[in-house]
Amino acid sequence: MAKTAIIGSGIGGLATAIRLAVKGHEVHVYEANAYPGGKLGEIQQEGFRFDAGPSLFTLPSLVDELFVLAGKNPSDYFEYQKLDEVCRYFWDDGQRLTVTSDIQKFDADVCETFGEKKGAVVEYLKQSAFKYESLNALFLQSSLHKLSTWISKDAFKGYLNLSKMGIFGTLHQSNRKTFSSDKMVQLFDRYATYNGSDPYQAPATMGIIPHLEYNIGAFFPKNGMISIPQSIYKLGIDLGVQFHFNNKVKEIKIEKEKVTGVVANEGFVPFQNVVSNMDVTPTYRKLMPKEKAPNKILNQEKSGSGLIFYWGIKNDFSELGLHNIIFSNNYEAEFKSQFSEGKIYEDPTVYVNITSKIEQNDAPEGQENWFVLINAPSDKGQNWDEIIKETRENVIKKLSHVLKVDFKSLIVCEDILDPRRIQSRTSSSQGALYGNSSNNKFAAFLRHPNFSKKIQNLYFVGGSVHPGGGIPLALSSAKITTDFLA
Repeated sequence: MAKTAIIGSGIGGLATAIRLAVKGHEVHVYEANAYPGGKLGEIQQEGFRFDAGPSLFTLPSLVDELFVLAGKNPSDYFEYQKLDEVCRYFWDDGQRLTVTSDIQKFDADVCETFGEKKGAVVEYLKQSAFKYESLNALFLQSSLHKLSTWISKDAFKGYLNLSKMGIFGTLHQSNRKTFSSDKMVQLFDRYATYNGSDPYQAPATMGIIPHLEYNIGAFFPKNGMISIPQSIYKLGIDLGVQFHFNNKVKEIKIEKEKVTGVVANEGFVPFQNVVSNMDVTPTYRKLMPKEKAPNKILNQEKSGSGLIFYWGIKNDFSELGLHNIIFSNNYEAEFKSQFSEGKIYEDPTVYVNITSKIEQNDAPEGQENWFVLINAPSDKGQNWDEIIKETRENVIKKLSHVLKVDFKSLIVCEDILDPRRIQSRTSSSQGALYGNSSNNKFAAFLRHPNFSKKIQNLYFVGGSVHPGGGIPLALSSAKITTDFLA
């Protein structure tokens, strides 16, 4: 029986633990925090509960697959519902749009509200599905660092459709060709932010993301997003995975270019395999400082980060839903500020997630739990205290204008997460949420592989390596990684 250490219990590390346990490995997960889940944590304060990290749930089948693989009934561990309503959109000029899971209605509402031609949304989502089906098996389910991937049937299918994938144009350019309304272009441009990118730089292949949300669906887990890692953790316990919390790995031991184990709280522990779910940059810089690092990969531009306010609100806003977007008046200037100037724009786009709309126990009666996310640059030494102060005022001003209330007076409790804290809590380099940036057409090929090319029995999983960040890709990363281990 192979003995394998996993460093970190983010969603990728948890999924890897399950897959390896099913393969018969003796699995030990080392986690510096006191809880599993990585960015998928939670905050409780004064009667309010907040999901601390990702708030959108797509492709639940990737989670269900773990339970099925282990011979378990997924519903015994984990429940979720498909959302009838996807998102509510707001603009400063008073225009609003509620998008439902009914694509035909979405299309009709866009025609009526923004004067788009009939069928524009339907055709866009049809093309999004085509891109996903053409690229999924090749780029998202397989290693790009094995020859067999490039000579497979899936690869040749991708080659034949390459000209239709939008690799050579940006997402914004593609959306501008499709929609006549600035607001609809902005709505679909925002999908670049799902992996921390800039729609004015990221390739049009990012257009596959709406397929997940609209064609397949947006979902909500019972008891909130925190139930995703908690359910997988429980499955791990049932499969005999051993978790070591408050136990930070200090070093990966290597002899003659082969892993021998890790140094943790109890000292050196021998392992035949080591899988790092820690961001690839600190994995090299902190855990293997004597090994030659792939600096070309590690020094790439990082993805965007986030500034999050967790606000308990003493009001119930009927005009808001679970997912809400209040757009900036100048999207291009907002992304230029983020990626070129390392700042948060003075008129930021504001995302508001309110889980108490579904889970009423997440807030006291008549009140709401607001997860307020603003796209932010990665941490490069900015004065974050000043940025947080200014952004807080700008967000409150924007919300007061759009909702026609004195919003500041409604905040009864507050917590804050910024790129510095993201980095310290999750070891994400520069506080980037998705590892390296996807702001160029070669980004998919420039991510670190799921294995070390120089060190035997060393593997990598999670958002900082192939195929990328976000819950679905981290789960795919786990499958790709474990395929390398016998």
